[in-house]
Amino acid sequence: MQRVDGRKPKQLRRVKFTRNYIKHAEGSVLIEMGDTKVICTASVEDKVPPFLKGLEQGWVTAEYSMLPRATGNRTVREAARGKLGGRTMEIQRLIGRAMRSVVDLKALGERTITLDCDVIQADGGTRTASITGAFVALIDALNHLLEKGLIKTIPVKEFVAAVSVGRVKGQVLLDLCYSEDSIAQVDMNVVMTGAGDFVEIQGTGEEDTFSRRDLDTMLDYAEFGIRELIQVQKEVLGEVAERVGR
Repeated sequence: MQRVDGRKPKQLRRVKFTRNYIKHAEGSVLIEMGDTKVICTASVEDKVPPFLKGLEQGWVTAEYSMLPRATGNRTVREAARGKLGGRTMEIQRLIGRAMRSVVDLKALGERTITLDCDVIQADGGTRTASITGAFVALIDALNHLLEKGLIKTIPVKEFVAAVSVGRVKGQVLLDLCYSEDSIAQVDMNVVMTGAGDFVEIQGTGEEDTFSRRDLDTMLDYAEFGIRELIQVQKEVLGEVAERVGR
């Protein structure tokens, strides 16, 4: 099938990171995956949640939101509704789990790092772009602590990134844009480390089932895409990337 933007089935959209996008945060990045744009900031606080007090470890958590006109039609701000929607809660928990899977919380000390992922323009894959961007912001925040002498090393074991895959009109595709995602027969989000280990797989047959062969193909596509994204993360971080995993 011909993709709407002319990409090959196993091809990512153009990805771009702009580091230090926000002046005040210890780490920040604007990630662009095609027309999806997410601002990710990492904020450090010298405290931990009550359930971790006295345990001599840190915490990494995340919040996710979408601007009202990030999509084609305006959506009411969740703050105006007075509560978070189920989708928002699911996504921010996913981002937090993905980051904690690669962070040595003991080595972080009694600090909390909050990743705020704010979608300013959505065209599919906002949760996966948030994870890939949040990781870069997290590393910059940890490098800030390292350069201030507050930690001895960057306490991160592996790189981590995420991408969507799916089956559209019988064809497995990597990194779905919204027009593809909205008609996908199968939709899947995959989070994976630089070592090739899975952190999370979310797969759903939207209007059809999928076979084990489909699943294997989608995971192969996802692994290919995530390896490319991690390579871009490393290039963007430059010398700081060499401090990860040591």
